[in-house]
Order: sequence, then structure tokens, then C-alpha cells
Amino acid sequence: MAGRINDDDVKAVRDAVPIDAVVSEYLQLRNAGGGNLKGLCPFHDEKSPSFQVSPSKGLFHCFGCQEGGDTIAFVMKIDHLSFSETVERLAAKAGITLRYEEGGYNPGHQRGERIRLVEAHKVAAQFYIDQLGSPEAEIGRKFLAERGFDQAAAEHFGVGYSPAGWDHLTRFLRGKGFSDKELILSGISQDGRRGPIDRFRGRLMWPIRDVGGDVVGFGARKLRDDDNGPKYLNTPETPIYKKSQVLYGIDLAKKDIAKVSRAVVVEGYTDVMACHLAGVTTAIATCGTAFGGDHIKILRRLLMDNGSARVIFTFDGDAAGQKAALRAFEDDQKFAAETYIAIAPDGMDPCDLRLAKGDQAVAELVEPRTPLFEFALRQIVKRYDLETPAGRAAALDEAAPIVARIKNIASQHEVAVQLAGMLGILDTPFVVKRVAQIARWQRDRGGRGTPMSATQQHGASGARRATGEYETTQAPSTPAGPALNLRSPAHRTERELLKLALQRPELVSPAFDAYGADEFTAPPYAAVRQCVQEAGGATGAPADYLSVVREAAPNDTVRALVTELAVETLFAKVVDEVYAGAQLVSVRLRAVDRRIQDIQGSLARLGANGDPAQVAAVQNELWVLTQYAQSLRTNGAAAL
Repeated sequence: MAGRINDDDVKAVRDAVPIDAVVSEYLQLRNAGGGNLKGLCPFHDEKSPSFQVSPSKGLFHCFGCQEGGDTIAFVMKIDHLSFSETVERLAAKAGITLRYEEGGYNPGHQRGERIRLVEAHKVAAQFYIDQLGSPEAEIGRKFLAERGFDQAAAEHFGVGYSPAGWDHLTRFLRGKGFSDKELILSGISQDGRRGPIDRFRGRLMWPIRDVGGDVVGFGARKLRDDDNGPKYLNTPETPIYKKSQVLYGIDLAKKDIAKVSRAVVVEGYTDVMACHLAGVTTAIATCGTAFGGDHIKILRRLLMDNGSARVIFTFDGDAAGQKAALRAFEDDQKFAAETYIAIAPDGMDPCDLRLAKGDQAVAELVEPRTPLFEFALRQIVKRYDLETPAGRAAALDEAAPIVARIKNIASQHEVAVQLAGMLGILDTPFVVKRVAQIARWQRDRGGRGTPMSATQQHGASGARRATGEYETTQAPSTPAGPALNLRSPAHRTERELLKLALQRPELVSPAFDAYGADEFTAPPYAAVRQCVQEAGGATGAPADYLSVVREAAPNDTVRALVTELAVETLFAKVVDEVYAGAQLVSVRLRAVDRRIQDIQGSLARLGANGDPAQVAAVQNELWVLTQYAQSLRTNGAAAL
């Protein structure tokens, strides 16, 4: 049984691996102000960035779906790892040797499943690379050379060779301590009549890496005529490899994709190689499957949908390539980026084009491009006889629903006008009206009889929170709804003061520690105030202050709010003692005013016939509070 990781080592890992460096491996981050960074949330679909990272605090929080936490929580969530697997992975990156309690550390038995499978792939990838130099792999080196790839190119992309024998790699990995069960589960080996055998034999091998750079699978190209398998053979679905969720070359292309807001989608491994070597370093490819929704999610997080983003498809000009382009267009509206298609004049793929005409031709391939919607419509329209009224009407019937799916009304109108021109229909307003009618019908049909959408749920939750309704007795398993943003000025000030107490405790202490939870009128804010108190207060906050406050939270809902407030940008451009004092005074003054109102109500209820001693006591408290309120208004923070 695996031992528990030493707490000091966990803290060392958390401190050693910057959260922004880890998150940047999965999505593009930009300056959000106040030292924070922002990006498109990887945990839910969104069009504008609500996901924020605070490098100084080591925390992240999404103001859309409420996911939040530290570096370990982020990796656990995004890669579906256990706590120990996550710590082990981050420790390996940081070069930290972990200590295990309850019986020491055995690397062969105490690592999580994903860590073990990734390690097996890493060892296998190096094994294949080493084999590419063997005499047997001459056929593989010849294949690469004929396509314009030298040894340096093969090394850059990690291309290797799988020996033709039955179990060369299987025996090698066994010698490295991997079990037969792990080898089968990883997809590297498969069951044979006498035990596990190599899945890939006598083939050229490309390692497939996830966006974080881990090898999770392989693509294998047939080299010999006596190989009865398919031309390309990929790793089967495994716990770490889902072909619909990986893009070949994403590990090499992600930084440039984020930098220039452009991605080039090609069809194969050699096309990716050809593009990168020709200077098109944003090229990526799918792995044995059509380009789909999960691939779009990966690219959107890197492109960040910033308005100038471009996605260019370079499908072959043959029938299969045209079909692939039409398939891609089906998901086009899931992008906020503009999508295009680029086809070489002779219908060549990037690899063949580079061989025939050189690097410059590949670089120029993606420049004269056609909008994907235009290409898709032309492919539909050309199947009809547009010389006849019946042909034009039939083409309109097929093409109009596609145009109607365009969500942006202005773009939809513009494309409808272009469609009328393609069809040769002179009555352009008729085509525009027809598209608009279909769009309304599609919306109406989609909304009838369906459960509440995510947007509706989001709005309903926001309405409940805007009226102050908030569950505090039992935390839901997954906090939902928008970030708490109550409408009254009091609530906004309370929120700002709590942000200061979490982010800049030195500016509000020791005064803040004298504030009671009842001075915060929103129940969740009162709960956060209580967390700070139970963590020892804001005065003299220790280095692990935020971690202690989060641990003091009674449930996940309050803990998520602590993280949210710790990450959210402060309103002021200049955050200093003056600003902090103003928030302290505002919250305290409102609390005093509320108490004054309560006392005035008590006096009214006591009336003229009330107990004189009780009336005198209430009047005295009212006088003291009134003087205190006046002092706060006159002297500000000095009166606290």
C-alpha cells in the first residue's frame, strides 16, 4: 500500500512550481491587472475570459463556474489525477524527491496509474528513437529522407522505429519494472497467445503528446508490403489517450499559437513536420479521427477568442479532403475565431508541396485562404444545376440552413447576401429573409421541451444571490452559478474589504480583526470573515496565511469563495492604506448606522410609558453610537 506523502514535501512542491507556469501549459494567459492573469476557463465553455490566476498567491479561480484552488487542485482537475499522482508529477518537474510515511518509498509500486502509464510511454518513445539508428530501421530512414526529413528533423519530432520482432519493447519495459497489466493498459502491448506482445512492429513511430508535453500515445506508419495492417495505426483508447482529445504537434505549436493567435490544422504527422520546418510553427493535426468539438476546446483556450484569432484548415483537394472540410464546418460556430481553408493549387498536401516546391511554398499555402463557410457553401452549390429555377431552389434549401446556423446576425446577413450571389438569385432580400426565417425556426425548435440551459441556470442562480439568498447550511458538491456580486453598495464594499483582508492583510490590520462577522450583511461574506478569525486573524499574517484561511472554511462553497476573493482584482488603481481605510470605515459606518436604526426602533416601541431606566440605557447607547458615527464621517480611519 502506498505511503502518505510527507506534508513538508507537499508544501515544497506547491511552493516550487509556479501556478502560472503550470496553467500556461493548458491555456493562454493575459494580464488582468493587479498582478493577476486571465484566460478562457478550461473547465467550462465560455466566450470571454472569467478564469483568473494569481501568481503571487498561487491560486486560480473561475468567476463563471466557480472552480478554484491552488496548483495541485488545478492539475488534479484538468488531468483527472488523484492528489498523490498530482504531487508526484509536479515533484518530478521541480526535481523534488518525495518522502513517504508509513513505510518508505518504492517507485515501482507507489505511483498512480496515470503517472505509471505516462512513464511507460516516455521510456517507449526513447526506445523507438534509439531503434531508428539500427540496421533494421534503414527502411524507415529512407522513408523519411524521401519526404525531405533528415536526422535533425527526426530528432526534433522524436520520430522512432519499432522493431519487427514480436516483443522487443515489451521485454525491454518489463526490465524497467513495468508489469504486463500496465503494458496492456497503456496500449503499448497487446495480448498474444503466450502473453503480451508489441502492438507496433516494423513501423515508423511518432510520439503523440498532450498539451502538457507528456507522451500519451503513438502513431505508427506502415513501411513494408508484407505488413497487413492499416497504413497508419494509432494507440487505442486508454486511460491517458483519447483520440478526440489530442492534437499531434500541440506541444510544439502551443506557444506560437497563443502568440500569433493562429492555428493551422493539417491532416497528418508528416504534414505537421513539413509545416514546422517551413516556418509554419502553428501547425497541428488530429490523430486518426475527424476534427471535432474537443479539439476546438483545446485550441480556443490557446487562441483565447480575441477577435483576431484565425484557424486555417489545409485539407487535401480530393473528395476525402473536401468531406473533411465540410465536417469541420459543422463545428465552425463553436469557434469565436474566424475559420478558413487553404488548398494547394495542385491539391498537394504540405509534405508533398514542400518536396516539390520548397519551404516558401508551404509558408505561402496558408496565406491565400478562403473562408470555411464560403468553401462549404460552394461545395454544396456546385452539386446543383444552377441554370434552372428548380436547381437554384434546391441548392438554396440545402445551403440556407447552414447559413442560418451562424450566430452573429450581422455575419449571417452578409453570408446570406453572398449565397444569393453564388446561386445567381437576383432577389437578394428574398434569400436574406429565408435564412432569417430558418434561423428563427431553428432557435424556436431548439428551445421547446428542453431542460433549463446552462445560461438559464446561471441567470437563476444570479437572481437568487442578488437578493441575498445563499445556502450556508450544506455545501453543494459542485458550487454553481456566477461569482457573488450583490447589487447594494454595502455588499460591494464588504466584498472589497474581504479581498483586502485576504490579499493585503497588512493594510487592514489590526482594525479588521476587531470587526465582527455580524458587520458583514451577506451570509457568505460573514462566513469568510469567520474563516479569517479562525485562521488567527489578519494581523501578522504568516506566509501560508491563505492556505490556513482556506482550511478553516466549513465547506467547499465557502472555501471556493475564499479562493475567489483572494484572486479577484481590487477595484482601485492605487491600493494603499488610504484606500484600505476607506473600506474599513465604510463597512463599520454602515454597521453603526444599522445599529442606530435598530435602537431608534427600540425607543419607539418602548414609548413614553417605558421603564425609565431601560429608556435611559437605550438613549445613552444611541448617543454614543451617534457620536461614533459622526467621528467616523469626520475623521475617517483615525476614528476606528
